[in-house]
Amino acid sequence: MGIVVEKPGILTTVQDAGRFGYQQYGVSPAGPMDTRSFQLANILTGNRPDEGALEFTVAGPSLRFEQDNVIAVTGGDLSPSLDGRPVPMYQAVAVKEGETLSFGMAHGNGCRGYIAFAGGLDIPLVMGSKSTLMRNKMGGMDGRKLEAKDRIGFAAPAAELPGMEKRRLKPEKFLQGEITLRVVTGPQEDAFSQEELRRFFWYGAEITNEFDRMGCRLKRKEPIRHLKDGNIISDGIALGSIQVPTNGQPIIMLADRQSTGGYAKIGTVISVDLPLLAQSLPGTRVRFIRVSLELAQELYVRQKKQIEAFQVFLKQTSDQR
Repeated sequence: MGIVVEKPGILTTVQDAGRFGYQQYGVSPAGPMDTRSFQLANILTGNRPDEGALEFTVAGPSLRFEQDNVIAVTGGDLSPSLDGRPVPMYQAVAVKEGETLSFGMAHGNGCRGYIAFAGGLDIPLVMGSKSTLMRNKMGGMDGRKLEAKDRIGFAAPAAELPGMEKRRLKPEKFLQGEITLRVVTGPQEDAFSQEELRRFFWYGAEITNEFDRMGCRLKRKEPIRHLKDGNIISDGIALGSIQVPTNGQPIIMLADRQSTGGYAKIGTVISVDLPLLAQSLPGTRVRFIRVSLELAQELYVRQKKQIEAFQVFLKQTSDQR
């Protein structure tokens, strides 16, 4: 027993850290759009940071519990409630059998949320992962988003966790209206003139309605001009790659991206900034700042250490009880 989906929301899927090692076969990793919020939800519920959880977008689901468990809700604020009572975010919360967890619409502080369940979800592994990759129809609930009447079991539920009062963090505040993303240039920066590279960083863009788990298309008043036509021999696409197709309007590639592509890539958004994009809505202004690969790596390691330190703190708190 676990949860019954009464209302699925607009786009609710099962995601874990991702499915790695198969891009050469055309299978992308999938995984969470906002990795930081996803990992924190799992840690708050005593799970490994990579355990399977639910990701929902713009409008959240309604879930009825068939068994007691502890949950944590992180990411964008979509007004979570439990039988009509507000649920605190970024905090471990005990839920009883028969209670219903519901969400509203995104209303100005992020647009993607995460629900982690103590002990994880009883979802079969496909190529070593529980993540849903809808494009390939694999993982999660039969490779699709959740639907009404779906049932998902709990793997190892817990009615309470040690040190519940310590299992909380200050909720995130996500910027609205305009965000700044740091970028490492390449691998095809030589497909653009130095002047065009300067213009890429000098002038901003706007998030369009063509924004999903595969990628985010941006709109610039002046398209980015290639030295030639922008086409290349297809090569691999990393999370955060910024493709510039022949029309000069950039596309930032995200969790469900295709594994290869034939457009020049002017740069890659650094991993610690991708949650800012994931939590933004169409119409948001985007500005770019050029940084070194060394700084991108340093920022990644710093964030990883912060998350690990919180995980150690919770474990020490639990061991003391």
